[in-house]
Amino acid sequence: MIGVGVAFSSEPLLRDLPGGVQGQRYRKALVRSASYFNGHPYLIGLAVGALARTEHEGVPPEQIGRLRSALAGPLGSVGDKMVWTGTLPSASAVGLVLAVTLSPMVGVVGFLILHNIVNIGLRVWALSAGWRGGMQVAKFLGGAAIKLCLKVAGPMAACAVGLALPLAGAWLARGLDMKALLGVGIVATVGIVFARSLWPTLGGLRFGLGGVALAVLAGWL
Repeated sequence: MIGVGVAFSSEPLLRDLPGGVQGQRYRKALVRSASYFNGHPYLIGLAVGALARTEHEGVPPEQIGRLRSALAGPLGSVGDKMVWTGTLPSASAVGLVLAVTLSPMVGVVGFLILHNIVNIGLRVWALSAGWRGGMQVAKFLGGAAIKLCLKVAGPMAACAVGLALPLAGAWLARGLDMKALLGVGIVATVGIVFARSLWPTLGGLRFGLGGVALAVLAGWL
């Protein structure tokens, strides 16, 4: 899935292998780097750095392949929990709060700054840790810092979104009369009931598309 990206990122680290870019070690290492791989893009540097380090240390290809396979699952699950369900919703919520309390442009800039601090910071740390770890890179995934981030990511996102939603709702409802506000309340209540009952069955994508279809239908009516 992102094996070609891993190879592209690894290539500068492989140029100084014995024989240079025309040597067999460089070519074989680059081919190995381009094979199938899947993981979270913000943490992929752990794999890039570790695999490049093993190539420099002359680790047998079989061991490199096993390390590559072993890293894919943990990098994906840790990254998803830390970023997609943690820092990304948190940064989005902060952006919403800034947008409705200050200005939309401040909200956009605030979101981009917060999200990219995490994005770039994780990428830099991951590449450095992967290079330092080599075959022992797993110790960084099980380190105290990662465990702490995983522990606080979910609650942090829930608190941030819980703060942002009522503020954003109040901002969107400005200027509506009592009849319209009552309608909004009824629609929100019905949506919550359906979400709690149908979400496990439909899944996020189908539920979201159904919500959009109902909103279009309601607007047309």
